[in-house]
Amino acid sequence: MSILVNRNTKVITQGITGKTGQFHTRMCRDYANGQNCYVAGVNPKKAGENFEGIPIYASVREAKEATGATVSVIYVPPPFAAAAIDEAVDAGLDLVVCITEGIPVRDMVRTRHRMLGRKTLLLGPNCPGVITPDEIKIGIMPGHIHMKGRIGVMSRSGTLTYEAVGQLTELGLGQSTAVGIGGDPVNGLKHIDFLRMFNDDPDTDAVVMIGEIGGTDEETAALWAKDNMKKPVVGFIAGVTAPAGKRMGHAGAIISGGKGTAQEKLEIMEACGIKVTRNPAEMGTLLRSVL
Repeated sequence: MSILVNRNTKVITQGITGKTGQFHTRMCRDYANGQNCYVAGVNPKKAGENFEGIPIYASVREAKEATGATVSVIYVPPPFAAAAIDEAVDAGLDLVVCITEGIPVRDMVRTRHRMLGRKTLLLGPNCPGVITPDEIKIGIMPGHIHMKGRIGVMSRSGTLTYEAVGQLTELGLGQSTAVGIGGDPVNGLKHIDFLRMFNDDPDTDAVVMIGEIGGTDEETAALWAKDNMKKPVVGFIAGVTAPAGKRMGHAGAIISGGKGTAQEKLEIMEACGIKVTRNPAEMGTLLRSVL
């Protein structure tokens, strides 16, 4: 089993005719069961055409009705990406994975408000996507480093997602699902959402949770885990050396007034029973030690 997506998921690519959309759709289609998973693209100016056999429709709604797709992945440029999310939500998809980086914050605030009360889940923006190893890849992560198994991985940092996965695979610890949450200040699914999903997934035995400085998402997840998590969780927080008040890396990685620092997050996580490391090179071995 897995969370969010599996070998039977049908995917629409929004922005399939752009250079980035074409490259990553091709890479994802060629991974595992991708040939059956990638069923449509969307570009209103190129409806009726196709990309390497994948039909292109004028709208997400048309693509969904024609193919039965329930998930879309977005490679639309930043000025138009929030509107692309809106279109997928209005079409009633189950999940939208937004890879686009640099969407204006005002646009995302409006889009998140429009999503209230709707069924669609949002992963991202500014994220590497989601992968269920040996089944389906949706996003930009390198598929070859992943191995099917029973460890859940979630991270605000794409690079550290790959690092954790690489370490686990090297130790022979496969992954049930690996998810890049995204580093923007206004985004969709949070750490707590994925802890709940992994906690309910019978085929996930333990979880690696990677956070960053800024905000309180990791603390919120840790407090929930203290009372509810039935599986071991190990954690790491990126940005240990970030000075107060400075932006480090992702747009959401901003600390203010001493709040949201790596040290503060790590202390709360430890107090909630999460095993943490301050060395990213030890994420895999720490996870192995708690199994």
